[in-house]
Amino acid sequence: MSGRDLFCQPPRARRGTALTLVFASVLVAGAATGSLPGAERGPAPGPSRTPSAARPDAVTAAAARAMAEGTSPLKAAERAVSRSGDRWDAVYSPGEYEEFEEALDGAYTGVGLWARRERAGRIEVTKVAAGSPAADAGIRAGDRLRSVDGRPVDGRPVTEVVSLLRGDATDAPAGTPVRLGLERGTRAWSLTLRRARLSTDSVTVHTLPGGDTLIKIGAFTKGSGDAVRDAVRRAPDGAGVVLDLRGNSGGLVTEAVTTAAAFLDGGLVATYDVDGRQRALHAQPGGDTARPLVALVDGGTMSAAELLTGALKDRGRAVVVGSRTFGKGSVQMPSRLPDGSVAELTVGHYRTPSGRGVDGRGITPDLEADEDALRRAETVLEGLGD
Repeated sequence: MSGRDLFCQPPRARRGTALTLVFASVLVAGAATGSLPGAERGPAPGPSRTPSAARPDAVTAAAARAMAEGTSPLKAAERAVSRSGDRWDAVYSPGEYEEFEEALDGAYTGVGLWARRERAGRIEVTKVAAGSPAADAGIRAGDRLRSVDGRPVDGRPVTEVVSLLRGDATDAPAGTPVRLGLERGTRAWSLTLRRARLSTDSVTVHTLPGGDTLIKIGAFTKGSGDAVRDAVRRAPDGAGVVLDLRGNSGGLVTEAVTTAAAFLDGGLVATYDVDGRQRALHAQPGGDTARPLVALVDGGTMSAAELLTGALKDRGRAVVVGSRTFGKGSVQMPSRLPDGSVAELTVGHYRTPSGRGVDGRGITPDLEADEDALRRAETVLEGLGD
């Protein structure tokens, strides 16, 4: 298990399955409000329906009653949402939702550490972001993190350690101090860092040994679609592309559509329904349709990443390699509650261009692969190039 101080689950989300990963419940928030470019309103295919029993007006009414009675509106909303039986319905405090939106904007507050828990329960630093407070303090990959603000972290889940680093319990802003206990070999020391606003690197690009280009998308944050498009344009002539979506838990659907447009010459990316009304997402024309393309996926490929995978697969643009994706194809709409908290409720589901539903099913790859998935992808590219 591994994590970093960017993608921290909100405290309430960790109590259940409403948000297993930070981006999972914002799959198509923009689509649900009709704010996506290219979204079209069509005739309703049948009677209006809502998959979730938790209607926005009912949740808002529950929160309003609680506020009038002097009890917690947020807890009242949570109770109303829990009755829906939909694991993606969730309620966030104003601070949690603000953090959520900041992460989607491609920025976060933290110290710049990635960490994982070893089998013995120790927390090991796996990566340090360049230019971050942790990097400036000389922390290196391989260092052991022993404590955060005096609290021992051995045996804690990585998500809790990440939460301590970010200061989630107090909504700690940039500039606030956090004291770390560290160990490197026989040396143990403590130091105090100040949290900072840091940018995410949701898209990374590498050249593979055979000359092909590997584009890894960690999440669909603001600007990630343009970053992919630029990477494709800079790829050498004749080089294939491996689009690595493993572990991508989703994000902004607009960015997933922009990414699809980098490989398609316009056309349908997905359809989705909101309360029974059908709409569609289309790619802008002008993408690279000739370059060999393989999409790498696994069980951590979710929501907007599945939307992209389905589009490339159904349109015959990419060979999909890896293992079955997660199967999160529902559409959430955010509703602001009287106390400023936000309820995100399922209002519909999306389908791939061929009309296949993804929710609860996932996407089956064209070629099954596990540990050797990247090597298999390179082999497929060689065949596509030939």
